Amino acid sequence: MVDDGPAELVLLAAVARRHYLHQQSKVEIADELGISRFKVARLLESARDRGLVRIEIVRQGSLDVDASARLQERFGLTHAVVVHTADADPVAVRQQLGRAAAELLSEVLTEDDVLGLPWSRNVHAMVSALTSLPRVEVVQLTGAIALPDFDSSAVDIVRRAARLGGGSARVFYAPFVLDTRASADALRRQPAVAEGLARASAVTKAVVGIGHWSPGGSTIHDLLDPEEQVDLANRGVVGELAGVFFDANGKPLRPKVAGRLVTIDAESLRVIPEVVAVASGAPKGPAVRAALEGHLVQGLVVDQELAEALLAD
Repeated sequence: MVDDGPAELVLLAAVARRHYLHQQSKVEIADELGISRFKVARLLESARDRGLVRIEIVRQGSLDVDASARLQERFGLTHAVVVHTADADPVAVRQQLGRAAAELLSEVLTEDDVLGLPWSRNVHAMVSALTSLPRVEVVQLTGAIALPDFDSSAVDIVRRAARLGGGSARVFYAPFVLDTRASADALRRQPAVAEGLARASAVTKAVVGIGHWSPGGSTIHDLLDPEEQVDLANRGVVGELAGVFFDANGKPLRPKVAGRLVTIDAESLRVIPEVVAVASGAPKGPAVRAALEGHLVQGLVVDQELAEALLAD
């Protein structure tokens, strides 16, 4: 193919300037230059193909709008937010994602919604960053986990979110993980706990974290003894979401240890119309991808590293 001469290249540039910089229509350009609008269309296409014109979607602050749009399209998500995190410190990343999730929730939540929140470090970061919410009921989805470096319970998370909008808080007092199934069964039979978990059926939007089944990748993983950790991995568990275990295809699993958890079940999770997961780091890619493939979540707030891992395949 012979390269175009300077006259043709200048014509390409002239047409591109008129259309992209001065917002002229193809008909207007055709009239000015004395050519057909079909030729104008071909020239614009040629200008793009030759790299004479480059169309870029520019990052807005820390929001990578291009990666967000690609992630949303790739997985058919209701919402996708990709955050560029300049700091690699996990606490700083969590805070940035929390702010982004708070902005998204404040934008999409309406007074007709019922908000569901489990215990999660990322959910805590989001609620801490919230400045306002519509007047909605907020429902607790899981029991609480007590950690030495973390002083906020599931009850605290739910009550703070409810106070922001002046709505009601549906809470119960129970640990997330108990030592035996019998003790968990006894707790789940208590009226406040039973009614609280049953209220999950009314939830229309939920924000959750996703745990990858590996040391440090899931709080629940690290609370179990080594034999249980290995047993669940051998049974195909790649991740958990609000205590719902799932395999590499996103199929919910119910291993024996699930009976020791005070949380919603997979069926209750599936009927929530929109579940938004907040997660970070490429190592969580397999778990997040599985949750997406299993349609366990319909929205994501992630860092750039995780987004690139999800878009790589």
